[in-house]
Amino acid sequence: MFYYVLKYVILGPLLRLLFRPRIEGLEHIPEDGAAIVAGNHLSFSDHFLMPAIIKRRITFLAKAEYFTGPGLKGRLTAAFFRSAGQIPVDRSGKDAGQAAIREGLGVLSKGELLGIYPEGTRSHDGRLYKGKVGVAVMALRARVPVVPCAMVGTFEIQPPGRVVPRIKRVTIRFGEPLDFSRYAGMEDQKAAIRAVTDEIMYAILGLSGQEYVDEYAAKVKAEQAERAQKFPKRRR
Repeated sequence: MFYYVLKYVILGPLLRLLFRPRIEGLEHIPEDGAAIVAGNHLSFSDHFLMPAIIKRRITFLAKAEYFTGPGLKGRLTAAFFRSAGQIPVDRSGKDAGQAAIREGLGVLSKGELLGIYPEGTRSHDGRLYKGKVGVAVMALRARVPVVPCAMVGTFEIQPPGRVVPRIKRVTIRFGEPLDFSRYAGMEDQKAAIRAVTDEIMYAILGLSGQEYVDEYAAKVKAEQAERAQKFPKRRR
């Protein structure tokens, strides 16, 4: 119940007023039945802007850290994310990917919309990074369409590290649903799930116009952080 109060009474109208999102291709979101909405991830604001303009309820897989913060602030943040339809997923450990897939398939089994960011983390520089294959595994196992989505302008309003977003207009684009029925029965084949993932990322790229990097975002960020530790900038 609070999800719809947040969406239609509190947060949704406020976001529409402040950011005046241009919405393109909303008709591609199925009116009913299970489907995956797969988008690029440029900003913390993405978590709220996309759900605010989709008529149906959509559930996102979110990193567990949003739900485990200490003190009153941590509890309030966790309550907010749950109210906004987010499911915590532990991204650490070797079973992290399987846990996310189980949670996602649970949402799809109820005939609901599942939102996912195939890059696995926010882009730190505005580019689009290689997609992780979990989205393909879920699409093939659940036999559901995937609607590509591009957030345009959200990196500029709230890049990583910025707490309060700038007030600027953003664009949210949805592409035609991708049908992967030709891969039926191939959800355990690495080549198939990689091909499906790459097709999803290519569709997102076509909508967003970003520069594409054929590496995982988390790997690139870790390498940059390691270099920064080894070669700190000299103070002038």
